[in-house]
Amino acid sequence: MAPTFAEATAITATDSHTYTANFNTEWCVGSVPHGGVVTSVFLRVAATHFRTTLAAQNQPHTISLHIEFLRRTQEGPATLVVRDIKLGRQTSTIHVALSQDGREEIVGYITQSNVDTETGLSLKTLWSLDPPPPSPPADFAVLLAGGKEPRWVELTNKPFPKFRKIAHRVRTFLPRDGQVLPGLADEWVRLDSGERFTNESVGFVCDHFPSIIDGLWRKAEGNKSPPPFWFPTVVLNLDVKKVLPPEGVEWLFVRVRTKSVKNGRMDLEVVVLDETGEVVALSHHIALIVGAERNMAARRNGETKI
Repeated sequence: MAPTFAEATAITATDSHTYTANFNTEWCVGSVPHGGVVTSVFLRVAATHFRTTLAAQNQPHTISLHIEFLRRTQEGPATLVVRDIKLGRQTSTIHVALSQDGREEIVGYITQSNVDTETGLSLKTLWSLDPPPPSPPADFAVLLAGGKEPRWVELTNKPFPKFRKIAHRVRTFLPRDGQVLPGLADEWVRLDSGERFTNESVGFVCDHFPSIIDGLWRKAEGNKSPPPFWFPTVVLNLDVKKVLPPEGVEWLFVRVRTKSVKNGRMDLEVVVLDETGEVVALSHHIALIVGAERNMAARRNGETKI
C-alpha cells in the first residue's frame, strides 16, 4: 500500500538545524522523487524549523521559496541541513541543502513571515485567468460520485503510468471539451487518499499537472502520441499568496502554461487557486525535456547528474 502524502513528505529533526526525510518509490517519476514532493519536504522543514528552533521569530508562514535542483535525487533517505541566513522582524530567510549518500543534490532559500499579522497597502487588481477556464467551477460532489459533470471529467487514461507512478496518488479532473489553448493546461486536483491540501502541500500541487509537451507534440505531429519524456526541474520558484486553513482544503485549481519550448528546455508558469477563485500561490519553473531513459540510467562513478 502506498504511503499517504503526509507519510511521503514526513521529516524528522535530528538536531536544531538538521532534518531527515525518506523518499518512497510510489511518489516518484521513474526512479527519481517527484519534484513537487521534494518541494513539499523543503516547506515542511521550514515550517518545523520556525515552529521549534526559530519559534521566537513568530513567522510560521512561507511566503517565498527558490529551489535549485543540482543533481538527480533517488529513492530512500535524505538529509536536509538548514542555515539561518537572515532573521528579521518582518521576514526571515533560511538556506536548506538536501544531500544523499554524501552528495549535495538540491539547495534552496525559503523566506518566512507571519501573514496573520502583516499590515500595509492592499488593493484589488483587474487580473483574471485569460483565457478563462470552464465556468462555473466544478460540481465536486458529482465528480466524487462518478457522475457526469458537464464541464470537467476525470483523467483515467494516464500516460505512462508505470513510469509516472506519482499520477496514481492524485485524482485529476480536466476540461471535458479539452484545454482552451495548446501549451496550456487547466485542472482540478484532489489527493487520492482524501487528505487535504495545506500550505506545505502547495509545493506538490504547483508541480503536478498534465504534460504540456504531450498536447504540443500532438498538434505538431498530426495527433501522434509522444514518446515517454522526463521533465526534470532545474529551478522552481514559489510565491505564496494565501494561507490555507489549518484543516486544509480538499480541492485546488491549477493552470500551467509555457511560453517557449526550445532546445530541450521550457518555462512553466503555474497559478494555483482555491474553490473561491482566490490566488493561493504562483510558481515559475525551468525544466528540461529529455528521454525517459535518462531517468532510469545507472549512475556513473557515483554521480547523479541529470
